[in-house]
Amino acid sequence: MAKARLVGDRTNKMMVKAMERRTTDVRGRVFQITLLTTLLISLFILGVLIVDVVVDSWGVLTGRPGGFLAGTMRSLSDDPKLGVHQALVGTFWIAVFVAVLAFPIGIGAAIWLEEYAPKNRFTRFIELNIRNLAGVPSIVYGLLGLFLFVKSLGDLTGGKSIAAAGITLAILVLPIVIITAQEAIRAVPQGLKEGAYGVGATKWTMIRSQVLPYAAPGIFTGTLLSMSRGIGEAAPLLLVGAVSGRLGGNPGFFDLSAINAKHFMAMPVIIVEWVQNSGRDPGFAEAAAAAIVVLLVFVILMNAAAIFLRNHFEKKRG
Repeated sequence: MAKARLVGDRTNKMMVKAMERRTTDVRGRVFQITLLTTLLISLFILGVLIVDVVVDSWGVLTGRPGGFLAGTMRSLSDDPKLGVHQALVGTFWIAVFVAVLAFPIGIGAAIWLEEYAPKNRFTRFIELNIRNLAGVPSIVYGLLGLFLFVKSLGDLTGGKSIAAAGITLAILVLPIVIITAQEAIRAVPQGLKEGAYGVGATKWTMIRSQVLPYAAPGIFTGTLLSMSRGIGEAAPLLLVGAVSGRLGGNPGFFDLSAINAKHFMAMPVIIVEWVQNSGRDPGFAEAAAAAIVVLLVFVILMNAAAIFLRNHFEKKRG
């Protein structure tokens, strides 16, 4: 017994000594420094680009901010009525279509895949295709929208309209919504589900009362960030009929007639048009920079909404 105790004490001291010994993980440290350096370089480049855009747009945003936000497309950059109102209206309604169509369908598909679908070859095939669709170039979705929602279903969508553009971009972000919602639902602790079953809850009651509230922060963050990507796409909008010239009329943000109007604008399209026109009229470069700042503010507000909703649900969950 004394010998066994002696061996045990010696082993214990050796383990403590080994645990207290400080070793340097050279490879891990190099990898960490590389990642940090890459992040800093990326942030520096992003900061330089933002500062450059803000400086270029300063004259427009400080000289006539209200007129720029309320103005319309013009052929001359020094026209006092030049602005982005029509493009903002188009972008607003496109965002509404994305929220109404992509979010419920995407979250519902994620719930089915994670909680109801059997884990077999068919569901694995579906998930593989969803992840592949998330990486498809946006121009492909634009071609789909042109063929399906402009040509084939033009009587229903109004042809080249905001409705066709909104549905196209909803399909574009749908795979991202499904993937992010799946990851959030997958992170729910198994103990919460078993506890709900233990008090007699049905499967849907368990999902509604435990899974969705716990996964809500991740779901909201992923879905709203996917919308940010959708409203910044220009190629699909050009294919489904977004115009870069002057439009007749000046619809309001809540004017439902704008949805099926035969012509519409969006912020990415008007930015591309003004950048192209800056070759013949340098003043359009300032207008394009100001439009970029407006679009950035629009995206930042949506990201802020995502952060607010995430924090709200995390507090309720806590």
